[in-house]
Amino acid sequence: MAKKQERAAADTALDAAGAVIDMWRTSNRVMVYFIEHLPDDLWTEKVPGTPRRTVRMITGHIHNCRCMWIKMIGGKHGLDVPDRVDRHRATRRQVVRALRRSGKGVERLLKFGFDHPKKFTVFPLDASHFMAYLAAHEGHHRGQICMIARQLGRPLPSEVTSGIWQWSKRAKEL
Repeated sequence: MAKKQERAAADTALDAAGAVIDMWRTSNRVMVYFIEHLPDDLWTEKVPGTPRRTVRMITGHIHNCRCMWIKMIGGKHGLDVPDRVDRHRATRRQVVRALRRSGKGVERLLKFGFDHPKKFTVFPLDASHFMAYLAAHEGHHRGQICMIARQLGRPLPSEVTSGIWQWSKRAKEL
């Protein structure tokens, strides 16, 4: 009976890990969708109140943060770390490609965290909490960009603002 319970617990843990990784994939797709659909003229706009920052720089920051975490947690365990982007010069196409690469890198990092929880040491919590942290960080920046567009008198089209909430649709796009 004990072995049966152990197998059931292991199966539940695998199901949970798979669900968290699926959630990450959808979250990444939402981020890519958002950047793909930003109006072209917004890309180089300066952030009101912080004129040395642009929308481009915020999107590059998202990718570069992912790279930092992959390197800090997984680099010493052999996980490939995607190249960072130049936040000052990256094109939208480059950022989108980079986010797809770092999205896969985060998937590998999450899988590593579930497979080796004792080695997932830099972030103070487990892989599930780490995924939630990343999703919250990226949601913050999506909201920030939406606010910047409003402050500039150019609110984002509803295709963009409603599109980031259509998680079922974004998940099917995977």
